[in-house]
Amino acid sequence: MQSDWEIKGRGHACTRTNKPFEEGEFFYTLLYRDGDGFRREDLSEAAWTERNDNIQPFSFWRSKYEPPAPPPPEALKKDDAESQLRAMLADPRPDQVNACYILALMLERKRILRPVESQDDSLLVYEHIKSGDVFTLPNPNLSMEQIPEVQREVGELLGGPAPASEA
Repeated sequence: MQSDWEIKGRGHACTRTNKPFEEGEFFYTLLYRDGDGFRREDLSEAAWTERNDNIQPFSFWRSKYEPPAPPPPEALKKDDAESQLRAMLADPRPDQVNACYILALMLERKRILRPVESQDDSLLVYEHIKSGDVFTLPNPNLSMEQIPEVQREVGELLGGPAPASEA
């Protein structure tokens, strides 16, 4: 019979002293049987030497602390795409129809906009999930071959890299 155990991830501070680990500092991870699972403790070297040797962990090891990498920046911030779409729809221009479409798709993927059924195939209707605002934009009927170029244009328009395509 296979058992699944949920063991929490590495801590960023000593379990006993609550002192944050420094980059490159050595620390010890101890696993203790706890009911039907395991309990994890991460100890600084000082806390390791002061621990009670009579209480033996199930397993332990020594590691060098590496802080978590910062999350990668979003290719395009939600607010930037949304504010750009709002501005473009407030002052519609024929040369921006494709860019509006790509921005709406990006906001749909980020679950900010929800598509709403339209009786008119030439119009796309979106509802803002939180505010309930309605966005209507012309359907450019882009082919798959046109999308990378439009994505590049949108990236330039917003001052960042083009969004990754998910065809």
